[in-house]
Amino acid sequence: MPDLSSAELDRSFLFGQRAMELMKAYRSSATPRSYAVWYTYVAGLNAQLIEAVKRITAEHGTLADAQVDQLFETYLDGRRLATETERASVGVLAEIEQIMEMLDTALGSTARYGASLQAFTQDLAAPAVNRARVREIVSSLVVTTRDVAANNRTLEARMRESRNEIETLRETLEAVRVESLTDPLTGIGNRKHFEEMLHKAVDHAAVQGQPLCLIVLDIDHFKRFNDLYGHLTGDQVLRLVAMTMRESVEPRTTIARFGGEEFGIILPGSDRDESREIAEKVRTSVMGRELVKRSTGESLGRITISVGLAAYRRGDTAVSLLERADHCMFTAKRAGRNQVIDDGVPVETMNDVA
Repeated sequence: MPDLSSAELDRSFLFGQRAMELMKAYRSSATPRSYAVWYTYVAGLNAQLIEAVKRITAEHGTLADAQVDQLFETYLDGRRLATETERASVGVLAEIEQIMEMLDTALGSTARYGASLQAFTQDLAAPAVNRARVREIVSSLVVTTRDVAANNRTLEARMRESRNEIETLRETLEAVRVESLTDPLTGIGNRKHFEEMLHKAVDHAAVQGQPLCLIVLDIDHFKRFNDLYGHLTGDQVLRLVAMTMRESVEPRTTIARFGGEEFGIILPGSDRDESREIAEKVRTSVMGRELVKRSTGESLGRITISVGLAAYRRGDTAVSLLERADHCMFTAKRAGRNQVIDDGVPVETMNDVA
């Protein structure tokens, strides 16, 4: 474990002290889970947890133990999704094992049936066979055939049941996978999904030589907006931006919220001009929507976003592409906000603007 500097130790103690104060202020029990939730909140380590805590405390004025448990399991305990995945996987394996056992039984029954047919054929070919023996052979053949048919019907019914059960388990696994990659507040991709897709897109662009652009956008004055109107309205703003992004891009385009009020759009196959059109479309669409406070119907005016755009260059990594898009976005902020800046502008010019 690396040694912490004196400043880092002091900071961690301050975070711990503040976490204990908030536990007491919001009537949370002094449990390890509660401390973990409040320490994460104070240290700013999980944007989604921070928003959830703000929302709950704004509504209820407290953070009860049941709410602490839910926050911990949702945002801090990675075992929950792993447990659900393991449970579904075990179910699939159990179903497959049962099917294999029934197939073995059916194959054994079929083999025995084949052996019986061969024996009957030999008996019928015997020179001394009489009518009574023929009736006996036919009766045995009928019984054997019925047994095989019954086994096949049982196997067919069990296969249908297993198919339905495996499909249900498959849907469960898919739901768990989607949940692990989705931002719960906005319903679009989360940081994990964004990073995975960006790495894939950069690797593909490098191999195939196809264009790739990355858009990063940030809501202007979001903190001030939150302070003025409350976190519930702030959540409404985040959802509005996510909805606008979804409406402005192709369905297969990757959109994600990877920070508090920061969003990303990955555009494989799109060149700079096409991507700039999309960025401007998102910016103007967001600005064109009037925000109304749901509880009162009060008009809260319009929100704006600052947008940065970076195009893939040979040798880029996911990190370098994201850093360049981020730099463009912050340049747009410093240049007056509510605009799109792309890395096609010479670096010197961008620095002058910044």
